[in-house]
Amino acid sequence: MDILEKLSLAGLVPIIKVDHAEDAVPLCKAILAGGLPVAEITFRTAAAAEAIALVKKNIPECLLGAGTVLTVDQVKQAVEAGAAYILSPGFNPKVVGYCVENSIPIIPGCSSPGEVEAALEFGLNLVKIFPAESLGGVKFLKALSGPYVNMYYAPTGGINENNMLDYLALPRVKAVGGSWMVPSDAVKAKEWGAITQATKRAVKAMLGLKLQHIGINNENASEASAGAKLLSTIMDLPIAESTGAFMVGDQFELCKGKKPGRLGHIAVSTNDISRAKWHLEYMGFAFDEPLLNAEGKMNAVYMKDEICGFAVHLLQK
Repeated sequence: MDILEKLSLAGLVPIIKVDHAEDAVPLCKAILAGGLPVAEITFRTAAAAEAIALVKKNIPECLLGAGTVLTVDQVKQAVEAGAAYILSPGFNPKVVGYCVENSIPIIPGCSSPGEVEAALEFGLNLVKIFPAESLGGVKFLKALSGPYVNMYYAPTGGINENNMLDYLALPRVKAVGGSWMVPSDAVKAKEWGAITQATKRAVKAMLGLKLQHIGINNENASEASAGAKLLSTIMDLPIAESTGAFMVGDQFELCKGKKPGRLGHIAVSTNDISRAKWHLEYMGFAFDEPLLNAEGKMNAVYMKDEICGFAVHLLQK
């Protein structure tokens, strides 16, 4: 899996500005504790290169990028310090050319169709749209997606917890970046716990994990039918029969036999099943091979371990 694909699975990229290099390690540890093993340290201060080096040394598992890179010299500093990828606010052909020639992953900033075309000429398929909200936000990205079918986007600028899902819902948006997870006042006050909580809220909102239904195993169709009728009476919910089960409303699936799980299964829906799987794997959960739909895309995936006798699977919303 390449770096840009990992960024896509992470979904969110915290944008960090540090005035003191020694703050970078506890700051990134706070972000990782919130569920995001990724960060972008910007070259907006003189501490950037040293901060990147410290994070690389102390938190090697963090997918670390260098942002606000304006010159080839800054690219060299960032890579030498340990940055895995480069981001620039605008499209500088010298910076992009150097990175491409030296196989350094780069996500250049673009603000117009012409710059997107320039990125395509360099063989890139992922660019940063900046400043996204000022350029027209979701409407602008939808417009770009029409003619440039081979380009993907990582918008930043004006994105926050209130509008990030609008961007992430776009098929050609790989990830979004923002600083709302790392507010400057919390960084200055070294309130690392507050940053962890802000990151957790952002990840939770992005994944949108929700109990979809509970599946209950039965010996046969008769037992499943009887159970469905009881639940229907108790909950005042309709029953819908399929080949393998009785659905009671949307909440209960009474299986006509034994499906995965000793007792049954718990279905958890998510905004993005691939992204949710990646984040849960980062937390230590293991999964079986995914179940694919007719288009070959992941439609559901079971965790390897049961919970209290129930198999657990993710389900794409």
